[in-house]
Amino acid sequence: MKQPVRRRLALDGAHAEVTLSYLEWGEPDATQVVVCVHGLTRNAHDFDTLAAELAGAGARVLAVDVAGRGHSSWLADPSHYELETYARHLDRFLARLGLSRVDWVGTSMGGLIGMALAATAAPKIRRLILNDVGPFVPKDALALIKAYLELRPTFADFAALEAHLRTIHAPFGKLSDAQWRALARSSARQDPDAWRLRYDPAISEAYGDLAADDVDLSDLWERIRVPTFVLRGAESPLLTEAVAARMATTGPKAVVETVPHVGHAPALMDPQQIAILRRWLELGG
Repeated sequence: MKQPVRRRLALDGAHAEVTLSYLEWGEPDATQVVVCVHGLTRNAHDFDTLAAELAGAGARVLAVDVAGRGHSSWLADPSHYELETYARHLDRFLARLGLSRVDWVGTSMGGLIGMALAATAAPKIRRLILNDVGPFVPKDALALIKAYLELRPTFADFAALEAHLRTIHAPFGKLSDAQWRALARSSARQDPDAWRLRYDPAISEAYGDLAADDVDLSDLWERIRVPTFVLRGAESPLLTEAVAARMATTGPKAVVETVPHVGHAPALMDPQQIAILRRWLELGG
């Protein structure tokens, strides 16, 4: 299997120029294009295992670093780290690449961005896959995210970095030692004095009041008409069983599947999770 190619795309527009970095897997002329977008502090490498499988099945896969994460540029004004900005960036990203018909896999924040794009009058998204996120997020779960954002940790060595991620991301599910090491390598950069997580720490400034109220995007959800699929971690505090059940009967009437022994969010490295997504994407194998 070919390794992905890292590309960069500069976007002009509101809030000045931003450069989005992304990993491209598979053949450029593949008829099926899958766009993968990560969670709040994560990056495109979260989809390495999934993307390799999907590309091997014939898809072109684009895994994007959202602004302020991974190898994408940081925003000059931290207040612009918000859903509206991300959706505008990704809409321009698709337009610049000439993509008018894509399948979307979004983990947590990446799923919310996908919801925003799918709810438009003429969506470029053909199928929407939400990994452990929905239109309602309880403030108790948001409080956990806020506390994590406020940590801003640094690490003296790689072992300390990996130990931290094994603790913070334990809800991802059972990962092998090799998978944890790979996740640690892609999650941080090594500066002369320490290891630091690969995202703009100023992101926390945009979420100062994150846990003040529940997030309710029900109006957005009701506007979605594309086929929608939801993968939920059985122990997830962010996407509760009750909310997932409502998603199956409202808006696009999503197909929901729950994976056991996982919280927020399924890492999409497990063969069974990948098989579920391949089935939804109609990529056989």
